[in-house]
Parts: sequence; structure tokens; C-alpha cells
Amino acid sequence: MNLFKKLKNRKILLIDDDEWIRDSMALFFEDEECCLHTFETAEEGLSEINSSEFDIIIADYMLPGITGLEFFERIQKTCKNAIKILITAYGTDEVFLRARQLGVHDIIEKPFKTENIETSLAPFIKD
Repeated sequence: MNLFKKLKNRKILLIDDDEWIRDSMALFFEDEECCLHTFETAEEGLSEINSSEFDIIIADYMLPGITGLEFFERIQKTCKNAIKILITAYGTDEVFLRARQLGVHDIIEKPFKTENIETSLAPFIKD
């Protein structure tokens, strides 16, 4: 079964301050008929998580305000079952280790392609 057929009934959250990434990912997921909610800041994402549950959460590391890692730390107890992915252009061993400690399932280094998102999600998406 196609990965995106499995994603159609899942709510996906993307937080990235880069408008181009938000827009291109929104178009990509829309073309695949998937529900993607995009936000520029982690604070906006936190507000949305307070009112809605997400199955997949993708956040950039370097964000205005709180970082992606701080965001994942804040949602650690409330979003236990969500698949969490960190995207970053600042991948260091320290960032990778902290992300793993916070329950992040995968880390994608920038620049990335949509295929990287697919590859990252595939092992975690069941029928």
C-alpha cells in the first residue's frame, strides 16, 4: 500500500520558519491528499496542539522564539504517541543526542527532499 494512502487519515503538523519550506511541503502533501497544518513558530504549534491532536509532528530545530528541541520537550508528555521528526541544518552530535532523549523518532538534515520525508515516515506508518 502507498505511504500516502496510509497518511490520508492522519493529522500532520509542520513547524518551520522558512515560508518556502512550509509552502512547498503543504503543496506536496495536498497533492497527495493529506492533511498538513503548517506554522511558522513553535509557539503557534504549541497553541494548536492544545486544541487538537496530531499523529505526526515535524519541527525545524532553529526557530524564532523557542527551538524545535524545546518544543519537543514541552510536548513530550502530551504527544507520546505522535511520530516526531526534527529537521535541521545545524546537526551536531549534541542536537542528535538531545533529540533522541526527547523521543524524536528521526532527524532529517537540511537541505532535504520530499523523498527524505517519505523515507523517514515509512518505518513508522502501519496499515
